[in-house]
Amino acid sequence: MTERSPSSPAESNRSTAPLFALLRGAIAAGLGLGSLTVLVLVLWICSPAPDGGPGGALHTAAGLWLLAHGAELIRTDTLSGVPAPVGLVPLLLAVAPVWLVHRAVRDVLADEERPVSSTTVAFLAVVGGYLLVGAAVVVYARGGGALSVRPMSLLLPSAVVVTGAAAAGVWTAAGRPVGPPPSWAPVRLHEALARDRFGERVRTACRSAAAGTAVLLGGGALLVAVALVRHAESAQQSFVRLSDDGAGQVSVLLLALALVPNAAVWAAAYGLGPGFALGTTSAVTPLAFSGSPALPAFPLLAAVPAEGPGTAPNWAAGAVPVAAGATIAWFTVRRAAPVHAAREEAWSLRETALTAALGAVGCGTGAAVLAAASGGPLGTRALAEFGPVWWLTGAAALAWTMLIGVPGALLLRFWRLREHDESENEDGSGAGEQEDRRDRWEEDGEGRRRWWWPWHGRRGDDGTAGAEPPVPDAVSATAPEPGSEPKRKAKSNVGVGAGAGAGGSGGAAAVSAPAPASSARVPGPAVVPGPEEDDGFEPYDFLPTDPWHERTVRPGEAGPSGDH
Repeated sequence: MTERSPSSPAESNRSTAPLFALLRGAIAAGLGLGSLTVLVLVLWICSPAPDGGPGGALHTAAGLWLLAHGAELIRTDTLSGVPAPVGLVPLLLAVAPVWLVHRAVRDVLADEERPVSSTTVAFLAVVGGYLLVGAAVVVYARGGGALSVRPMSLLLPSAVVVTGAAAAGVWTAAGRPVGPPPSWAPVRLHEALARDRFGERVRTACRSAAAGTAVLLGGGALLVAVALVRHAESAQQSFVRLSDDGAGQVSVLLLALALVPNAAVWAAAYGLGPGFALGTTSAVTPLAFSGSPALPAFPLLAAVPAEGPGTAPNWAAGAVPVAAGATIAWFTVRRAAPVHAAREEAWSLRETALTAALGAVGCGTGAAVLAAASGGPLGTRALAEFGPVWWLTGAAALAWTMLIGVPGALLLRFWRLREHDESENEDGSGAGEQEDRRDRWEEDGEGRRRWWWPWHGRRGDDGTAGAEPPVPDAVSATAPEPGSEPKRKAKSNVGVGAGAGAGGSGGAAAVSAPAPASSARVPGPAVVPGPEEDDGFEPYDFLPTDPWHERTVRPGEAGPSGDH
């Protein structure tokens, strides 16, 4: 063991990584199936008069797990004896398999102890392990029970659910990039993706589309809640009518909770305009509730509006798509024209409108997908169609969000830039322009200030434009009286001047201590006070004019010896 090379454990882990990925996919399927099985068995045990034995409960759990993946079940215990299809998938039930597959692929790619050779291997291994468990469940569910499954109905829905969730896991593990397009894509698309602004616009469009879809769902859920409160009595009566014992009521309550997202999608389609179908002979829209509905007794169906033409409360449901369009506009402008950004940093009108339009397209696509997933048959004949029509719902969502989101984004952009300009002007056009002028405050080669700041454009006493301010005359400055010191500001303790010393040479000297009384003021170049100095500041330039040995008052205070 000690003579084994350090690379052998890593090589063995790399070779067994696909097997562990396959095992993770099977575990993900087992977790979803096991949770449903435990729930169904608990309800079966608590039921005072169960219809079948444990085998029937297990078959029911297997059928519900397959239904969560989009399979169509066949219910055999009908009153007429004719098998009836059940294809309405509770969306809350479908969240578990999607999340489990997504997490399995993400964890496999993030595992550093057993790194897989490629992303494709991890994807295929996890999906293969999950589908192996699914195939075993399909074989078991066809054996008997009140619910059986049509194997052909599993092909397209299961492929979309499992492979889509696995692909999302790969994308998440890679950091959610906006990757390069395929090689067969046009050259213009490759060039556009190479630009930083294009990727930012794509991310902004995706965020705005997700936010708009979420607002549609949230508004639909709010409509359902308000309708249930208004029809609370009928909802309670249908709840009690379905079951008398506690286990049955808990089952009805859990089924109603699993169907709440479906009801939210239906209400969102109602607010968009196309509405939804309650059977093949009835349609519910904000304008009218027409036809002969086939309404089974269920608490959520008590929220359906009354039959007949729509009224003002029904038309108020149109506020939901309006809110979705405004949300898309808001999320677009957040990046197109940030609050503290300059006008030059904001996106152009074309970029803002195009990003908002892409967000509307994404919202319409999401609404169509949710509408297709939320409906389905509950039986034959009149019960063969329940829920919204997916393409009508998607087209209505696209139209609403496009007509509101794009103009709203442009108006918000204009308003934000206008507020930005007004805030600059209120600060004094002052703030921005004075900073520019302050940057131009500099000396030329001869030590003189540039003439155009800060008095450029002002009028002097004689009325001429651009007159320079009065400059203090340094030549007329008088020397201080004997025994006194020149007054200086505490802020400025540096004097700049030129004078003749004992040797007759001129220069500049910096003085930081009080000058002696015998020092005289020497003319120097005029210094104009800067913008940050006090108005009362007077420049002073002084150097001692008499020889240093003449400053001796007492014999004991004589200066250096003549040797120096």
